[in-house]
Amino acid sequence: MGEAPLRIAMISYYLPSGSKIGVGYQVHEIANELVRRGHHVDVFSECPPVDGALYGHQHVAISGALRTFRFATRLRRTDFRGYDVLHAHGDDYWLWRRRVRRHVRTIHGSCFEEALRIRGLKERTRMVLLGLSEVLASLVADVPVVVSPRTRRWTPWVREVVPNGVDATRFRPSDADRAVDPTILFVGTWGGRKRGQALAEAFVADVLPRVPQARLLMVCRDAPHDPGPGIEVLGEVSDADLIAAYQRAWIFCLPSDYEGFGIPYAEAMACGLPVVATPNIGATYVTDGGRAGVLSPLPAIGGALADLLQDEGARRDWAKRGLERASEFTLASVVDRYEALYR
Repeated sequence: MGEAPLRIAMISYYLPSGSKIGVGYQVHEIANELVRRGHHVDVFSECPPVDGALYGHQHVAISGALRTFRFATRLRRTDFRGYDVLHAHGDDYWLWRRRVRRHVRTIHGSCFEEALRIRGLKERTRMVLLGLSEVLASLVADVPVVVSPRTRRWTPWVREVVPNGVDATRFRPSDADRAVDPTILFVGTWGGRKRGQALAEAFVADVLPRVPQARLLMVCRDAPHDPGPGIEVLGEVSDADLIAAYQRAWIFCLPSDYEGFGIPYAEAMACGLPVVATPNIGATYVTDGGRAGVLSPLPAIGGALADLLQDEGARRDWAKRGLERASEFTLASVVDRYEALYR
């Protein structure tokens, strides 16, 4: 006989209905997959319900300043005793002695790492405080988990590494849909650590002179109206349109300053797209140290992109390597590992 289904309470301040932060998308995907496997899942979130979600939604309404910290305080007053498992993706640092059989905490990166790179004293202070909350949460949970090995730098006592997952039934190659013109895809923000502006500048300065017909597509909400020649801003897109963009492009590039994991790298690989990235923590892990994707310092990123656009054989080789690596990040395998931790 199979094991009995579990009642799972999942905590995430973010969900796709109210935020474009990757943690929310990952929670949504994991929760849906758990429901498909017969478990009961309720997600406690500040964001509204997600259209089409298979799981239950418990809205924790917060207003005013310091919302994530106040969200955590509200959770302290929540009774989770009706659940077998509490799986937190943030904001559970006050939840010691919450009487569930298993308390799992996923740490999706390190706020200390972000604090080293972020600008502004106020934001840096906020990140340090959130980093301290991550440390406390790793001690509160029965089973703390990180999404990439180097995230353990700040919590070396955490032993479990479970990467983020990609739904391979949806994110898959489709060579028939590749664009005619050489096309680079970016998914992220124009400003901040994703460095979309830096990529656009490198594209204009280093790619277009060598590949004049090249295009840069940017899935980006904060880019200027006219970011430069050959650049098209797609803005915010649906999941279906995002997958189609991966399948149309020739290369994916996210030159982020920091990623704890970097789900777009894995999504691009699953779609058979060669990946070019800067050697941040997440990209280094997802590309297996550069064996499954091109790692380049930011000043050389334009040249690396131009080289790859002009070399079809190299693109095929990197696409094959990336697709093999992406098999380690399927949503099914990730949920398998979480189910084992829950038990």
